Parts: sequence; structure tokens; C-alpha cells
Amino acid sequence: MILRFFIVLIFYSFNANATDVQERILTNGLKVLVKEQHRSPVVVSQIWYKVGSSYEPAGITGISHMLEHMMFKGTDNHPAGQFSKIIAENGGRENAFTGRDYTAYFQTLEKSRLAISFELEADRMQNLHLLASELKKELQVVMEERRMRTEDKPRAKLQEYLMAMAYTNSAYRNPVIGWPEDIENYQVDDLQAWYKKWYAPNNATLIVVGNVQAEEVFKLAQQYFSKIPQVAIKPLKPQKEMQQVGVRRMTIKLPAKVPYILMAYKVPSLNVIEHTWEAYALDVLAGVLDGGDSARLATRLQRGQKIATSVGAGYDLGGRLEELFLFEATPVAGKSLLDMELALKKEIRILQQELISDKELERVKAQVLASSVYEQDSLFYQAMKLGMYETVGLGWQTSENYMQKITQVTAEQVRLVAKKYLIESHLSIAYLDPQSMLANSKSGASYAH
Repeated sequence: MILRFFIVLIFYSFNANATDVQERILTNGLKVLVKEQHRSPVVVSQIWYKVGSSYEPAGITGISHMLEHMMFKGTDNHPAGQFSKIIAENGGRENAFTGRDYTAYFQTLEKSRLAISFELEADRMQNLHLLASELKKELQVVMEERRMRTEDKPRAKLQEYLMAMAYTNSAYRNPVIGWPEDIENYQVDDLQAWYKKWYAPNNATLIVVGNVQAEEVFKLAQQYFSKIPQVAIKPLKPQKEMQQVGVRRMTIKLPAKVPYILMAYKVPSLNVIEHTWEAYALDVLAGVLDGGDSARLATRLQRGQKIATSVGAGYDLGGRLEELFLFEATPVAGKSLLDMELALKKEIRILQQELISDKELERVKAQVLASSVYEQDSLFYQAMKLGMYETVGLGWQTSENYMQKITQVTAEQVRLVAKKYLIESHLSIAYLDPQSMLANSKSGASYAH
């Protein structure tokens, strides 16, 4: 086991030295990051904009996601549908995604086709056509997407309700896809204003990972993007979440087959935390609880006490704003959601009182190391990590230093963050009370304070 770990460490160190990130900022503010990977003749190109659902005011929630859809609807040079067609004709793949803090567009191509990606992205960064006829069609697509991903999935619906309850004034309380009434009432003018406000080179990061030469990529970026003018972008207003001072509870009645519980503790992200080591300790804590079959929740609550049919925990240190440390579980038949809640809280108390074992700590660190090695096989994921950390304001260097920070976490630090942050006054709890699958679509929520 020690020999295998040593070989993996050598393999990672070799790759880390061979894949340094190079950075260049154009005169118009566009940041360009290049990571050379010469193992296959492929290149991934991603462009990340600093705008997502957490930037949106009331009344137009989800507009960042809607604009992502509309970015494929054409320009003067490339009519609707041509963008995807051109990428496909050149043997590539492309898509886009929107999150709370970013919107990103990407292409995977044979390395000699990189200029095609740049030409298309530069065009739609400044020349997008937003037509009422196209918006009408795409509204139906987005509403169907919302129905499939949220309305028809009880667990996703419960999480949406929980987020709206857990956060008081944080923009994280709104779903990325938006609230239904807002989606139905988008106007072209709304999208045009959003596009003009945020889609600019000085609000974007271009990332290229693959079989390329960095200097050639910088020259291409200069050729295609440098003439796009900057936009005056006002700094965001402070968005600090109000302090929570007591447990919040809700029970949601929805057509579903089994009961389900979500527990969410308010915790800081790396962006807003006072001591950075605490964010990495929270990440290790999540790994101790839910990092494979040998993690605590699966070992103790599923296979040990046999109280849960499924159970998990998670934390994302990479948010722009305050985050949630989440627990989720489905009790076995004969056990209630209250039984499940009490069992989860017992595991939390143990973590607050007792140090995790050296074996548990090393398991989590070994998993992080292994993941870092496996990530070298995915050009897309390497680019995505750089883009996410850069766009949320942590700097791309944070992604490169993640493994080192995790390996420095101690068992005592894990206990300290469990004791400091997983406390009742920071907790929100949502129960899913399953109704007959044949019941009508009426559903309600009851609140207990």
C-alpha cells in the first residue's frame, strides 16, 4: 500500500511540473490562461463570464441561464444554428452551462481547429442577435428543462424550497434556472440589457488546455479578441447573508415514493472565511462523512445501524458567497424522518467531541491525491477547475494549490470546524412527506419555528 502511494505521488509530481499554467491579460482586460498537455492532439477551449444567478435581482431570476441558451441564436456572421453546425463539421463538441457565480461556454476540438473556436466566441461576445421570435421558442425549452429537472423530481424540489428558506437575503436563495413566473415574463429588452452589462472581455476569462503552444494561443487570442471594447462594469453591492439565530424547519408534501430529509448548516466559503484552513478542514470533514463506502455515514447509518437506505453529505468551498454544509438521507421502512435527523445529529456530536482517526484522515487525503492524478486525464475538467476558481474571485492558482492545502489539515482542525460551524443556530431542516403518486399536483409547505 505504501509503495503504491509512493508511485502515485511520483506520477503526480511529474505531471504537475509538466503542466504549469501560463497567463496573459490583453489590453482590453481579457484574461487568457493556457495549460499545455501534449498527450493527445486535442484542445479544450472555455470562456467564462463573471455572471450567474447570484448576480440577478428579483423579477429576472434565471436570466443568466436564459441568455446562455440565447447565445446560440446567431449573429450577422453566423445565423441561428450555425455555431453548433460549424463546430460539428470540424469534428468538435460544444456546449455551455450556468451556475450561481458564472456562465461558461466550451468547445473540444482537434488542436489545429482552435482558431475556429476563438472566431466564433469573439463574434458572439459582441454581436449577438436577440430576437423575440427566438426567445419565444427558447422560453418553452427552458420551462420544459425546469419541469424535468425540478418540478417532476421531489428531491430537487425539496432542495429548491430549502435554499429559499435557509438563506434570508443571499442571492443563493434563488434557483439557477429561475422562478417560473420570472421565466414566463422575460422580454428581449431584459436579455439585451443583461448581455450588454456583463458580456465583455474585461469580465471574462479564456482558458485553453491541451496540445498547444502557449505563445501561439496568446497570439490567436490577440488576433480574435483584442479589438472587442471594454465595458464599464460596476462592482457588485455587498451581499453578506444576515446572521441566522435559530433552527428553521419545513415539511413539504409532494407526490413521491419515499420520505427524504435535507439538513443544511450555514458555513463560510473560501471566499468569505476568516481563516482559510477552516474551509479545507470543512472539505475534509465532508470526505470523512461521505467519501466512499468506508466513509462514516455509509458505514454507520446504512450498513451498521441499517437506519438509512441512502445517506450523504457535501460541502463546496468554491462559492463566491456563504455556503451550506448539506446532509441528505432516506430512512429505511419503519424509521421516521425524525429518527434520521437524530441519527445524523448524533454523528455530528461525535465529530465535535472526538478526533477522527489517522486512518480516516489519510483515506480522505489519499482520495484527494488520487483524484488529482485522474484529473490529468480530463482536459475539460482541468480547464473547468481553473475557470471556476478564477471566476469566483479566488484566482486560478487556488485550484493548483488545493491538494497541498488538503494534505495540511489535521484531525484537530476537523474537530474544531465541526464544533464551530455545525451548530443548531445555523441549521435549516426540510422534510419531504411523500404523498400518493396518483395525487393531484397540489402541494404545500408547513413551517415550524
